[in-house]
Amino acid sequence: MTLYRAAVMDTPRDPLVEGPDALRADADAGLLVRDGVVAARGPFAAVAAAHPEEEVVDLRAGVLLPGFVDTHVHYPQVRIIGGLGMPLLDWLTSCALPEEARLADAAHARAVAREFVDGLVRAGTTTALVFGSHFPGATDAVFAAAEAVGLRMTAGLVVGDRFLPEPLLTTPDAALAHGRALLEKWHGRGRLRYAVTPRFSLSTSDAMLEACAELLAAREDVWFTSHLNENPTEIEEVRRLFPGAGHYLDSYHQHGLVTARSVLAHNVHPTAHELEVLAGTGAAVAHCPTSNCSLGSGLFPLAAHLDAGVRVALGSDVGAGSGFCLLKEGLQAYFVQRLLGPHGVDLGPAALLHLATRAGALALGLSDQVGDLAVGKQFDAVWVRPQPGTTLDVVLRHGADAPDALAKIFTLGTPSDIAVVWVAGRTVSGPSAPVPPPLPLEAA
Repeated sequence: MTLYRAAVMDTPRDPLVEGPDALRADADAGLLVRDGVVAARGPFAAVAAAHPEEEVVDLRAGVLLPGFVDTHVHYPQVRIIGGLGMPLLDWLTSCALPEEARLADAAHARAVAREFVDGLVRAGTTTALVFGSHFPGATDAVFAAAEAVGLRMTAGLVVGDRFLPEPLLTTPDAALAHGRALLEKWHGRGRLRYAVTPRFSLSTSDAMLEACAELLAAREDVWFTSHLNENPTEIEEVRRLFPGAGHYLDSYHQHGLVTARSVLAHNVHPTAHELEVLAGTGAAVAHCPTSNCSLGSGLFPLAAHLDAGVRVALGSDVGAGSGFCLLKEGLQAYFVQRLLGPHGVDLGPAALLHLATRAGALALGLSDQVGDLAVGKQFDAVWVRPQPGTTLDVVLRHGADAPDALAKIFTLGTPSDIAVVWVAGRTVSGPSAPVPPPLPLEAA
């Protein structure tokens, strides 16, 4: 066992519902970790007195937070971050889809998979819902890379049978066969799970969505993810392609794909009925603020989602997003809501931490395991420890209180300020993190 001594902040309750008092902040906490699980938590003096024989790791030089949960990120797009100045469909054509086609090469896929997983953990992400590749071998590679490091990941083969470049197209039968094979190989293996992943309605026929529905029905614990209402041009094209659907969401819902195990990315331009369906089914939305702003997709109507009872969490949406760090996504979410004026939501520091941690765990059905640092939860944690003399270090030393310190972390924090990352008590990023073994050739 290990006893961690630290200033700890988390949100076991929802600040978006209960207000800033939902932030739990302990200035000098003791967290006893046994077999990767928080076995005791309380004032350090009390926990240390009850367990005097345990090794103490002193983390008081920084702040300990729960591991971040990214609910929407694209593995093949690491190397194209920074494609500015284009709306969604132009960006896909010019940047994303050509790069995704390169993952047909096994060596390229293995390299990108390593870069992707490394980028996530360096940014403090310990759990992620990942868009895999259009190629089964490349999707194998990202599962293998996540397993080697210990990342808690839900991912799947991306499928489409229209709109996309020819190398990325598949058939419903092939998508179902390859998806079944990947699901059987990886789902439930350690911290890995499978997600049925049509790219978006624009690239999937009714027959392909039926194949996705068949795969989703194969197991009661398989997940579903795709895109929704990201861009007005995209929405109009989906309306044309699915004349029998009442709206974009209905293109999925009429195939049984919108459930409590569904996470839809973006939803920048929802209708009232779509919000009603999302709330009624228990589906969640991944809000990706830097991507939405970079592509000019629009300002996310968070208030409308919350008023309708729709669950929302954060996604980085690499590579349209500006990086893996959910601290940056939280800050951009704050900016977006400020720009919406009276139609925006007042996102204080507690709400930002919740969106980056426990809200994602709730969206992914993992809140019994991760999302906060309560007793009984996995010790998935991030130690924010800026380098001495940096601006973040200076302002943290002069912070007024815990919410003020958390606000400073979201305002100034970057991956370089994240000193150590743990998943289930094991260091996955930081000075003592083991170097993962090379991926086997068959992984891609």
